[in-house]
Amino acid sequence: MIYPVILSGGSGTRLWPMSRSLYPKQLLALFGDTSLLQQTVRRVAGQAGFAAPLIVANEEHRFIIAEQLREIAVEAAGLAYTLNPGEGAFYGPKLEFVLRDALGRDWQCGTLQLDFNMPERLGATYVGEDGGRHTPVMLHRAILGSVERFIGILIEHYAGSFPLWLAPVQAVVASIVGEAAPYAEEVARELGGAGLRVVTDTGNETINYKVREHSLAKVPLMLVVGRREAEQRSVSLRRLGSPAQEALALGEAIARLQVEAVPPDLR
Repeated sequence: MIYPVILSGGSGTRLWPMSRSLYPKQLLALFGDTSLLQQTVRRVAGQAGFAAPLIVANEEHRFIIAEQLREIAVEAAGLAYTLNPGEGAFYGPKLEFVLRDALGRDWQCGTLQLDFNMPERLGATYVGEDGGRHTPVMLHRAILGSVERFIGILIEHYAGSFPLWLAPVQAVVASIVGEAAPYAEEVARELGGAGLRVVTDTGNETINYKVREHSLAKVPLMLVVGRREAEQRSVSLRRLGSPAQEALALGEAIARLQVEAVPPDLR
């Protein structure tokens, strides 16, 4: 049977059910949740472009049994970790997931934290297998930590040049001449219908100006259209950081970019 408990820890924490607590085998099961340790934190960090997170096991002398179970669980999951003596919270042992960004800085983000203190203060109890009433253990679970803080780390990690799947604006459709503006709008609608995040630039500025402006904004893709592209129903594809342009039929460009924009976990 699963008993719900109260969880806290900020915007990155989700509700998480917990089995009957305080028995060693059950604490081991909590820390040994390989789906959480590997498939969630490591997957999210990998998709965001970080290397495998460093796992830090924080200690506190009041929770020796739980600490030993935590280390057994992490080792059983096949995960390397380091100990950080004296850094544990007063209410229980925890695991921290530390990401290293492109500048070599370490950021503690995800955490898996047992709390022996709050349930007791709240007077929370449950009926155990022995028929008696027991105090549960609270589990704080955060994949990213604070979402807002993680976004800031992510922006600095990529220096604003997000991969295509993550970029807020994935493509700009820019017209060379005014006559191509209706076709640029059509291309943008087709791309949007394929699931891409796209804007148009049909202003009167020169194409060199548009390329410079959208490059400074670090938009990954620019699709340039003029009279010839409108007549041939094609686009000139330009990627951020490259001066090369590739001429593609509109349908081919949409199909290719739709595949490229798929998030890593859906490929």
